[in-house]
Amino acid sequence: MPNVVLKSNDNKSYNVKNDFNEKDKLYVFTFWATWCAPCLNELDAIKENYSEWTKELNMEVVAVSIDDTRTQKRVKPLLNGKNWPYTVLLDTNQDLKRALAIANVPYTVVVKNQKIVYVHNGYSQGAEKELFNKLKQL
Repeated sequence: MPNVVLKSNDNKSYNVKNDFNEKDKLYVFTFWATWCAPCLNELDAIKENYSEWTKELNMEVVAVSIDDTRTQKRVKPLLNGKNWPYTVLLDTNQDLKRALAIANVPYTVVVKNQKIVYVHNGYSQGAEKELFNKLKQL
């Protein structure tokens, strides 16, 4: 993972490389934006299964908003309504998005032991089950 520092929605700083590096833990970075309906559907679908998944696997979802300065003010109100159990990071300058060469969202990057072990682009109904099955194999 690149050495990029992002702020969370509650203004804490996180170094993407150093703060998400617990040994053998799966970190699922989902890149999303307030204007991206498939992104929101994916995060909602994962939320429905999240407590079961985290019981079965040592994993954590990190939702990375790529909203820029124009749409960033929509992030907090949206989060208030969603009640997602994830760490939410704000990539307002799109440093992480650029560092990972992400073209469009939704985009999922799974990291284990500081290595990217799985990448998925897009979301369709039921894709979260496919993601979970993939996580179980890693």
